[in-house]
Amino acid sequence: MCEDCADFARTVALLADLALYSDRLDCDDAFITTVAPALAASLPEPPPDNGPDYPGGW
Repeated sequence: MCEDCADFARTVALLADLALYSDRLDCDDAFITTVAPALAASLPEPPPDNGPDYPGGW
C-alpha cells in the first residue's frame, strides 16, 4: 500500500473508532469535541482513483 493510501486509511479508521466511542454511554464529550475536528482536518486527500473517466466530468 502506498504511503498516502496508508495514511488515509489510518485516519479514516481513527475517525471510525471515534464514532464508535461516541456511542458509548460513558464517552467523554469534551474529548470527542476536541479530537474529531482535528482528525477531520488532518485527513489527507483521498488516494487517486485509477478508474475510468466518466462523460461529463463525474
